[in-house]
Amino acid sequence: MLIYKDIISGDEMISDAFNMTLINDIVYEVDCKMITVRKGADVDIGANASTQEAAEALDDGQEEVIDVVHSFRLTQTGFNRASYITYFRGYVAKLMEKLAERGASPAEIERIKARAQGFASSYLTGARFKGCDFYMGESMDVDGMVVLLNFRDAGNPYMAFLKDGLEEVKV
Repeated sequence: MLIYKDIISGDEMISDAFNMTLINDIVYEVDCKMITVRKGADVDIGANASTQEAAEALDDGQEEVIDVVHSFRLTQTGFNRASYITYFRGYVAKLMEKLAERGASPAEIERIKARAQGFASSYLTGARFKGCDFYMGESMDVDGMVVLLNFRDAGNPYMAFLKDGLEEVKV
């Protein structure tokens, strides 16, 4: 299995256990789904619930969440278009510094900058950006990757991860 970590924050962001599609060698689009989770411990002591207790069991703190958000403990944050573009420019600059520290050549850094511009032009414009929610990694590092969540026409959620901001870790 591959885990993909944010290069800047080190947060685990996604794994290949989810349906991932690489779009134009720029972004991983990851199909998500809504799941139901129970809050707190789920302890079965083997007793039979009375009809009254059974009715209460349906209202026991269950919550519907997005599977990727839940699995990787991503935290929702807020942006408008202008503030996200400002964040994204700073993120790309920090990413370029980090890649240079790791030995990326100037030509490779220029290719990555061009791909980041491709991400910006296809995800940060028009209706595609309008419906987005924003998620950061578990550490909530303000310099780290902020992932976009949106919904396809059929109402199915998906998340967009900038490929060059992730590193693969085999586990």
